[in-house]
Amino acid sequence: MYAVIATGGKQYKVKVDDYVDVELLDGEVGKEVVFDKVLAIGEEQGSLEVGAPVVAGATVKGEIVDIFRGQKIVVFKMKRRKSYRRTRGHRQNYMRIKITGIAKA
Repeated sequence: MYAVIATGGKQYKVKVDDYVDVELLDGEVGKEVVFDKVLAIGEEQGSLEVGAPVVAGATVKGEIVDIFRGQKIVVFKMKRRKSYRRTRGHRQNYMRIKITGIAKA
């Protein structure tokens, strides 16, 4: 069984025992998180239930494994012939979550 969840403005296809890196949520390492924005639930070789926009009563549970920062990206702005150059860096905060269960009511 798999599910498509939405969090942090992105969508993820998850199965039980998968590890997913999502944008930072509230919580600490070892705590449980519940995703209630489940867009679809399906079987590997079977049916697919698609919500409009979410599947009613469906939840995906996970456990926070790690909190880390992603790779640094360089933001460079420039205007030609104007002597204007600015360089900035950014590192996004992420959580690694282990999916522990998919439930549909």
